[in-house]
Amino acid sequence: MAADAQRIHPVDLEAAARPSAPLVPRDQPSSDKGDPSAANPYPPYQRTIPLSHSRPPKRNRSCFCKCLCWTILLLIVFIVAVAATLGILYWIFDPKVPKYSVNRLSISAFSVDTDLNVNAAFNVTVTAMNPNKKIGIYYVDGSELNVLYAGTRLCSGEFPVFYQGHRNTTVMALMLNGQVKVGSELLNGLQEQQRTGMVPLTFKGDVPVKVKFGALKLWKV
Repeated sequence: MAADAQRIHPVDLEAAARPSAPLVPRDQPSSDKGDPSAANPYPPYQRTIPLSHSRPPKRNRSCFCKCLCWTILLLIVFIVAVAATLGILYWIFDPKVPKYSVNRLSISAFSVDTDLNVNAAFNVTVTAMNPNKKIGIYYVDGSELNVLYAGTRLCSGEFPVFYQGHRNTTVMALMLNGQVKVGSELLNGLQEQQRTGMVPLTFKGDVPVKVKFGALKLWKV
């Protein structure tokens, strides 16, 4: 009995670990690597790349560029047209600058009262020459002529209103008079130079005119 209790019986380990049901069904082909879905239960990762779409050009910017180009083009055309017109007028009329000169300036009256007021009158002879063949000059109202000594106005007058035609020379005798209060120093210097017969005087004139090109009369300048 003791010998039977100590007897060792061999056991088949592979038979015990072998599953009773087959791993692969009989109606499906077997694979050495097993079932892929069982080995990797998650689906493969797929990267989504967004499609790039080009943006259409903005219509507002295109309209602005067109308007700007048209504006610049019209401005250039206008400038060229004005320049061409002025060039044609210059070629037709051949304008020349009128010439003016003071032929004579003399003192007809000069006196000083006790309040240092100077009363003076001057005779001025002025020559106006228009050398243009097709341009006339209108001398209009609003002129002012002045005789000054050391920057101080002694007397004033006006230029006559008249029309000077083509290639015309007009000599005018003008009378200027006035009264002004001066300082003692200025008066002494003026009297001293009057005794010598050489008085430095300045003649200034502001005469508005209108220019006539043929039958066209321009604005006052």
